[in-house]
Amino acid sequence: MSFFRRPDYASDTTLFIDQLKAQRPQLEAEQRQGRGLLWDKPIDRAIQVEFKQGRVAQQPYVYQTKA
Repeated sequence: MSFFRRPDYASDTTLFIDQLKAQRPQLEAEQRQGRGLLWDKPIDRAIQVEFKQGRVAQQPYVYQTKA
């Protein structure tokens, strides 16, 4: 170890999160459970193909009026 080495820096936010996790060890499990409610869903590939086929191409400049 270097003679001039400084201690590792930890921001106030990092210290707060570490303290919060120490106080509430179940916090990460609750976050994963909440994520599962909104984001971790099975994907129906047939419906995704239909969505892609029904997509309308965007014009190059969206604010240009059609004359």
